[in-house]
Amino acid sequence: MTDTDLAFLQDLIHLQPQGEEAVQAHVAAEFTALGCTVETLRYQPAEVPMRDEFADSDAIATEERAAIIARFAGTGGGRSLIFFAHPDGEPVRGLERWTQPPFEGAIANGRLYGWGVSDDLAGVAIMVDAMRAVAASGQRPRGDVIFASTPSKRHARGVAAVLHHGHLADAAVYLHPAESGVGMREVKAICGGQLYFTIEITGRMPDTTEPGHAAFAHLAANPLDKVPVVQAALLALGEARAARVRHPRIEAAIGRAGNVLVSYARCGEFGRFGRVSPTCTIGGTISFPPGERLADVQAELAAALDAAAASDPWLRDHPPALTWVSGVTGAEVAEDHPLFAVVSAAVSATMGAAPFVNALHTASDIRVPNVQRGIPTVGLGPLGGDLSQNGAVDEWVDVADYRRAVDVAAAVILGWCGPPTPP
Repeated sequence: MTDTDLAFLQDLIHLQPQGEEAVQAHVAAEFTALGCTVETLRYQPAEVPMRDEFADSDAIATEERAAIIARFAGTGGGRSLIFFAHPDGEPVRGLERWTQPPFEGAIANGRLYGWGVSDDLAGVAIMVDAMRAVAASGQRPRGDVIFASTPSKRHARGVAAVLHHGHLADAAVYLHPAESGVGMREVKAICGGQLYFTIEITGRMPDTTEPGHAAFAHLAANPLDKVPVVQAALLALGEARAARVRHPRIEAAIGRAGNVLVSYARCGEFGRFGRVSPTCTIGGTISFPPGERLADVQAELAAALDAAAASDPWLRDHPPALTWVSGVTGAEVAEDHPLFAVVSAAVSATMGAAPFVNALHTASDIRVPNVQRGIPTVGLGPLGGDLSQNGAVDEWVDVADYRRAVDVAAAVILGWCGPPTPP
């Protein structure tokens, strides 16, 4: 590829200020020009049926979304494949902190900069450029190839909507720049499950009309005093699960298959230090490996919370309120699976070495086709960084690795959907 072959990705960056609809319209036009049959699927995220996954209604966007689905028909007799990536990014803000122009697609020091370029405009552009490369080769795969540019952020459920409306295949590949800092030298073939939760602990303010509570503190039930009881129970659950729940591929990477993280606490009001708060809320996450059922993990955490409440006189009569915010189930593709073999061969041919498996990308979208429809799915992506979703600036993708990603994606099309028909 030459720098001019980066034009489509730069076009998507230029269109970012106009919004997702403008980006998707350009994607649809490009796939149409490449000979694909293109459909725009409009849907409401909350109405997409989900299996072993949920989100609180407040966390799901209420506006109608649109997914672009492009199908390149094969000559017949081959395996079918879905490529998917998401065009939606973080809300635009903080541009004054950028040192690179956010909407120009500027190239400097081997990096292409732009708002959302690594999350995930590059993935969308790779689909288009890979199809262009296949078309330019004169080879036509036997199996159908489906390209889906699907909203994902804030439980947009784009790829799930695509699957729900009958766009299915024998395998899928999620295209997204590698957030691990490795790029095309890795394949995402495992993702753990994840549950977000909050726990509200109720206390009792002292029976007084005085605005200051310090003198009456012994007459109150301070919920902050009970936070350590709940937190200790959650952390103990995490250690018990680490000893009992096993997953060799994840353990080989980090030494344990799952964790419980208490990451949020809110109690009282800053500056009003003489008041007893009526409630305290803590929040956290539990990660778990593929193979565990979402409902079983939920039940285990709820039982640990119940046991902690039963051990404390106040909590026994005023049990903490557990709320599940969202949850997803993990998925994986074994290294002896035919999809992994095809993808590994494509990466090896391009990179000069076999890829390694990233086992640590919890809640990756590679789970969606697998969990929702039993479609084996892996993830690929070029080196990128400074993602806006992480509060960073000057989001970028490595130009050389982007080109390699296009070569790999084209090779996967021909390797999985072939053997190709001669021109």
